[in-house]
Order: sequence, then structure tokens, then C-alpha cells
Amino acid sequence: MQIRHWIETAIAQLANSTSPKLDAEILLSIVIEKPRSWIIAFDDNFLSPSILAQLEKLLQQRAIGTPISYLTGEREFWSMSFDVTPDVLIPRADSEILVEEVLTRIPSDKTCSILDLGTGCGAIAIAIASERKNCQVLGIDNVLSVIKIARCNAIKLGCTNVFFIPSNWFSTIGKRQFSIIASNPPYIDESDVHLLEGDLRFEPKNALISSDNGLADLKLISKQAKNYLTHGGWLLLEHGCKQAKYVRIILEDNGFCQIKTSQDYGGNDRVTFGLLC
Repeated sequence: MQIRHWIETAIAQLANSTSPKLDAEILLSIVIEKPRSWIIAFDDNFLSPSILAQLEKLLQQRAIGTPISYLTGEREFWSMSFDVTPDVLIPRADSEILVEEVLTRIPSDKTCSILDLGTGCGAIAIAIASERKNCQVLGIDNVLSVIKIARCNAIKLGCTNVFFIPSNWFSTIGKRQFSIIASNPPYIDESDVHLLEGDLRFEPKNALISSDNGLADLKLISKQAKNYLTHGGWLLLEHGCKQAKYVRIILEDNGFCQIKTSQDYGGNDRVTFGLLC
């Protein structure tokens, strides 16, 4: 079968996807190890039976909604390619706002320590570390397999000023203190209908769901962060688009000031931050 004909067949099979042609080209690119530009230029080339068999397995998984990032094993974030597996959340562009807000609080020549709580594949921690090489960044997660993925990403991307350790929030941090603590914690309520839609259906629930209407982990982090921040340190929290007003109250109740909320690229409230007074 020629490439162009396979793509036509794949598009029909992926009718429920929001981007069937792109999905088909990405899967083909991974299997034949050629860039999409090559696929477009040489779409009259024929695909071998073994290649077609591999593609059919991937198409079946994508057709039931398996995220394309889990099928390809990678996701771009902050212009870097991160390895991902179903053990970790898929990095999203909206989380780049959290990185941006952290970076605005660290002059490029400053040396400081930064903590990333719930690091997942390490995308946020590595993005920060890559931009502030004078700083030491520590990423924590409570799942050991996730820590291994983050460490592999740091090695793959040549980031030597970031480290990852297993910890249930602050449980193994000891008496260390940080100038900045950033987190994209679980913040979705277990009854939220969005958990039954799109990529969220396949992502790890322990990294998505939090009790108390999605606020439990945000409250815990805000309460405990005071013990691990230097005076004048910043706490930055990613949250749901309708949670900003609650997170601002939580930060104020825990002794933070200069509290503000930043919006993501879609204009939704996404990151709230405060200074430890």
C-alpha cells in the first residue's frame, strides 16, 4: 500500500479524533523513522507488510482514544522533547505559564534553590533548570517509576542542575529551604465529567484527582510550604480555571501576600502565586 492511500485509510479509521490526518502522519513518522516532511514529499512510496502491521496496532489504540503522546512515547514542552509513559501526566502548554512565572522571579544571574512538587516527567523542573543554570532545582514525586522517567529526561536533555527524589509532598525534604516552590498538583474533583473525556481518561488518576472539590492538595501544599520557603520566598500553584479565587483565599489564610493570578494561553485563570511575608 502506498503512503498516501494508507493515510486516507487511517484518517477514516480515526474519524473521532480532532486531528486525524496529523495523528496518522505522526504515527507513520514514528514507525518508519522519517520526518513528516519526508512523508508528504514521498507519499507514493510503498509500505511493507511488517510496517503496516505495526501501524494497524497503533491505529487501533488511537481509535479508542489512547493519547498520541503515549503511543509515540514523547511530548514537546518548552521546546524540548520529553519521554512520557502512561505513568505520568502529559505535559501541556498551559503549564508553561507556571514556568514563565517562576522565571520572572529569578534574575538570570541569581543563585537559588527551587522545588517542584509533583514533578511527573520532570518537564517543569527541567524547563526551569535549563533557563537558570546557576540555580539548583529539585523535583519530587511519590511514584518511583515516575522519578525514573524524570531522571532519564534530565540525562537525555543534558540538564545537570536538576535532581529528582521520591517524596510524598514534603515528607523526605528534611530541613531544606527554597527560594521558590512551584507545583502543578492534582486539582480535579473526582466527580468532574472531564475525567471521562479526551486524554484524561487514560492519564494516571492519582496525578489528577484531589478531594475537597479538588482543593485538598492545594490546601496541604499552601499550609506546609511556609516551613520550606526562605523569608520572602514565592509559592506558585497551577490549578483549575475556576479555582483561582479559592486558591487566593487559601494563600492569604496561610500568610502569603502580593497574591496574584495569571492566565493561560486560552485566557483562563491558571497559576496563582504569593510571597511569604
